Amino acid sequence: MSSNPASPLRVWPGILIVLLQWAALIAGNSFPGTPIQFYSMMGAPVIGTLLLLIWWVFLSRARWRERGLVALIFIVGIIGAFVLSHKTMMMALMIWGVPICCAVFVAAVALTRNGTEGRRRLAIIGGLAVVIVTAMLFRGEGVRGSFAVDLAPRFSKTAEARLLEQEALPRTSGNVAGDAAGLPETVAWPEFRGPRRDSVLPGIRIDEFSAESAPAELWRRPVGPGWGSFSVWGDRLFTQEQRGEKELISCYRATDGEPLWFHEDEARFEEPLAGPGPRSTPTIHQGHLYAFGATGLLNALDAVTGESLWQRDAAADTAAPLPEWGFAASPLVVDDLVVVHTGGPDKALVAYARETGEPRWFADIEGASYSSAHLATIAGVRQLLILTGEGATGVLPETGEVLWNHSWPMGGGGSRIVQPGFTDNGDLLIGTGFGMGLQRVTVERSGGSWSTREHWTSRGLKPYFNDFVVHRGHAFGFDGKIMAAVNLESGDRAWKGGRYGHGQILLLPDQELMIVLAENGDLALVRADTAAFDEVTRIPAIEGKTWNHPVLVDGVLFVRNGEEMAAFRIAPPMEIAAR
Repeated sequence: MSSNPASPLRVWPGILIVLLQWAALIAGNSFPGTPIQFYSMMGAPVIGTLLLLIWWVFLSRARWRERGLVALIFIVGIIGAFVLSHKTMMMALMIWGVPICCAVFVAAVALTRNGTEGRRRLAIIGGLAVVIVTAMLFRGEGVRGSFAVDLAPRFSKTAEARLLEQEALPRTSGNVAGDAAGLPETVAWPEFRGPRRDSVLPGIRIDEFSAESAPAELWRRPVGPGWGSFSVWGDRLFTQEQRGEKELISCYRATDGEPLWFHEDEARFEEPLAGPGPRSTPTIHQGHLYAFGATGLLNALDAVTGESLWQRDAAADTAAPLPEWGFAASPLVVDDLVVVHTGGPDKALVAYARETGEPRWFADIEGASYSSAHLATIAGVRQLLILTGEGATGVLPETGEVLWNHSWPMGGGGSRIVQPGFTDNGDLLIGTGFGMGLQRVTVERSGGSWSTREHWTSRGLKPYFNDFVVHRGHAFGFDGKIMAAVNLESGDRAWKGGRYGHGQILLLPDQELMIVLAENGDLALVRADTAAFDEVTRIPAIEGKTWNHPVLVDGVLFVRNGEEMAAFRIAPPMEIAAR
């Protein structure tokens, strides 16, 4: 506690604190998608900074006047970095900027420990200024699934800005979009993850491509940011995207990627981790297109022309606050209803009349969710299945009556994201990130009573926002950024291998093959082998962070991310059974 000017500065505690701070960050990032990583990223910068201030003020041996002045400079420097940097840099500054400031502070003190107070202050101010100016030169472009931060020069144009400069939006007028004469009666890919919302395509085989015999690229074009996928009807390709202050529902020609029509809403959702854009996938049913935007707008459109049939503000209808990552549920059409989950406090699930948009019923379901309603038959009863941060719930589609609840809370206000899976005998599979894993549950009915029974909980597969597929008694998916397979009888992990970031999967069960769209935009073929990981090939496909689900229709693979979309011929023309 001495402030004797003759006493040398005590520097070693500061060095130790910085080393521990960086060790915690590095160790935490060795456990991607887990609470360990999250708490290390959030805790290490804050706790390290507080410990450094305690060391400097109480243990450094500096003069008391210098202690107060330097502590103030250090605090102002960190605040200045946040104030002067681009708004998209907040996460990068929190995770890495603050620890860098801490390291610069301690290094400046160590290098000037035998120098004058003025020289020491100059070194600290100069070091922090370099950090602040450097941070000011960049902007954030979101994070990867493992929370790695993507940076770009601050004054460079975003992919969205470049698209807005290059391309005008075609308007829905007259017969610009053509008519329905050439469209088939059945819809090959009507909704999120395909005809059964499970990313499984029975009866389909493709040509196994390689780097030497890559699939033919049919077309490629820029697209506005958004994290949903496609629905496909004949030669119509539907998706959602953001362009400036307008949220779009888009229709492109599947054969060449040319735009046919756009529906515009004055709405924009943006957050610093994933970036801007809608999160869900449109649903096609009997010539109508239903799309749910990131701010809560539900639209019904004529799928041929883009003409608006009706619109509802589902967020207002259910008094749902805007979720941290935006509304992400893809609409589910059941009979004459359109169902979306908003997470409202008393009206979390809402069903609208398909033709008019009038609310038919609301269901009170506990827990927030970025998952979509899923139609399933459980214990002989057709029902809507909803996964939330509190567990799983079954609801009667006709009335909204809640049949049963299964409790598996995430805690801390967490939300589930992925779709449910099912074993061959109909048991429910609930996937959860943040280190929780995969749970197998039996839902049973006895008379009018329902009950649930947990078989096992496995940490061998922990799907975060990357949906898994089920095949030959195993679940295949992503455990963090590495693929894994889990035995559904025992819950034991069968294998783990292959680094694809936080990607997405399509399963071709007849060919025992998985099409993997990696987080960096690569395409890979992986055997759906229950014994070991086996990659057939991997090739580049699209550029940029890719979290969107791939789509396979009539031998053509459609892929997109927040910057571009493309189509590849990977098999002769084929048919996929309608839902």
